[in-house]
Amino acid sequence: MKSRFLYAATFCLGVLPVTNALSQDMQAAPFAFSGRALIGVSDADMVASAYVNGKLGPREGRDALFSIPLGSHPRDLKATEVPASNSVAGPPAAVAVTPDGRFAFVVETFGPRPDGAAEAHTFKDLQPGTTLRAFDISNINAPEEVQSIALPKRPDSVSVNAAGDLLAVTFHPQGAGAETPLALIPFLNGRLGLPVTPEVPGWTKGNRMIAAEWHPTKAILAVADATAERIIFYEVSGNALTQWGNAVGTEKETYIVKFSPDGRHLIANALYWGPDVEGNWNEAPRGSVYAIRLEAGKTADGGVRHALVSRAITGVSPEGLAVSPDGKWVVTTNLERSYLPWDDKRLTPFASLSLFALSPENGQLRHRGDFAFDGILPEAASFDASSTALAVVTYDHFDEAKKGGAIDFWRLARDPLDPDRVLLAKTNHSVPVTRGAHSIVLAK
Repeated sequence: MKSRFLYAATFCLGVLPVTNALSQDMQAAPFAFSGRALIGVSDADMVASAYVNGKLGPREGRDALFSIPLGSHPRDLKATEVPASNSVAGPPAAVAVTPDGRFAFVVETFGPRPDGAAEAHTFKDLQPGTTLRAFDISNINAPEEVQSIALPKRPDSVSVNAAGDLLAVTFHPQGAGAETPLALIPFLNGRLGLPVTPEVPGWTKGNRMIAAEWHPTKAILAVADATAERIIFYEVSGNALTQWGNAVGTEKETYIVKFSPDGRHLIANALYWGPDVEGNWNEAPRGSVYAIRLEAGKTADGGVRHALVSRAITGVSPEGLAVSPDGKWVVTTNLERSYLPWDDKRLTPFASLSLFALSPENGQLRHRGDFAFDGILPEAASFDASSTALAVVTYDHFDEAKKGGAIDFWRLARDPLDPDRVLLAKTNHSVPVTRGAHSIVLAK
């Protein structure tokens, strides 16, 4: 037996030079992430657990906008970063890119933390932000800040219209949102104009209009009213908003809204955060994602009627939301309870993604699975241009020796012998970025 084992070992060693002679490309499974670049932001001012105990922890670097030029194999991708004050304390919609991919915009929800000893800093030391920054990303390898303008306090989200000439910014009610929930900002010839705060029909003073999203082809704006648990649609003409059709009731703590690429449906999430009926903090259960059909019918008087047509269950706290460019897939990035302090017994040592098939015809959502992974606070994700790969933002890592955040790459995987079996598979490819990554978009 011994001699046979030695013979087998010798034979195996003999073929090693042939294996090593294979090219690196032949040894790697084919994988590409198509598009021009990934653009996102990192908040270096706080660790994820500050959400719970208020302790900001050590700063790692400075707030940044990052650009990841695409075109190479993901194992070779790198990020370029430039300073850009921003904050994770809001929906993962702090960055937006013009449809032509030439400019990016970043809202500053909270300003930078004070300098000094990290252990003395708490969330209360952060002051509401007041700045919108424009970056020229025409040279994707060297983003450049080209303009900044003052905004009302504590902007929550930013979105750019289909024409690329008008931005919508929402505000938190503990900032300017106490008096005005929304600003429109013109963007002409590469320059931001002055913000205008129009009358917002249907808004109740003090309600948090948490996020706004422009329709992909029309001058229509969808706004999530998290307080009243509804989505309101507006026609935008100049600086005037007119409510378009009915408001659609949603579920507790809608955070993000995304149109399907054809504009027929609006996809939104529900996190179920917040106090219960007795005012106590509610430990969030699994969340949900749902689809609203635009112009689903007519009202009795002939008006436009929108309708909620589908709903599905996600993992816990599905803060991030991505819709594929082909309109067939939806992914939520679920925080689970990955962001809790190390000594909190409720901590989950994982986050997760939930995958759904979306019918472009009728808006039906079909749950295809939940996929856990080793990461903290994954607030956002973006499909690539081919709808076959996904970039997931990881805020921080459970291994404290691994510094910084990351953009992790996943593939939409199919079983060739079982066409109905579709899942998400995490690859080994990842791009390091400053700790605190939380918002990301694809520049095409």
